[in-house]
Amino acid sequence: MSGTGTSMPRARQRTRHRGRQAAVQMLYQWEVGQHDVEEVLRTFWTANLPGAEGAPENVRAFAEQLVRSTIAGLDKIDALIVETAEHWRLSRMAALDRIILRLAIGEFLEGTTPRNVVINEALELAKTFSGDESAKFVNGILDAVKKKLPQ
Repeated sequence: MSGTGTSMPRARQRTRHRGRQAAVQMLYQWEVGQHDVEEVLRTFWTANLPGAEGAPENVRAFAEQLVRSTIAGLDKIDALIVETAEHWRLSRMAALDRIILRLAIGEFLEGTTPRNVVINEALELAKTFSGDESAKFVNGILDAVKKKLPQ
């Protein structure tokens, strides 16, 4: 993730990246598995999933905060996706692409992380969990959403 334009220490970048990876997995369990969000948050860290074992408290706290804020803002987030993704319905999108978009747009709306950093992270997540084509799709939508939002 070079070239993000931040002076964030590498350890903090890794913590936030691991937190985002865990948040994608938790949101997937919540949406696709139709599990209660509180149950997912309670059981994720002991479920022996990749990235969950031995996660430090700061990774856990960041991931859980991302999940909660994404779900809390879901109506607004989904409206932005639908407005931006021409000829795409949310239900037609691959679940992981939809989840990564929701997570990133939730971070946009929160406003605590530079949007270019959020986009770079989302692209890494898309490549990791879905592939290069998904990363292109996610990039196009996030770039368009970024332009719609006030600075």
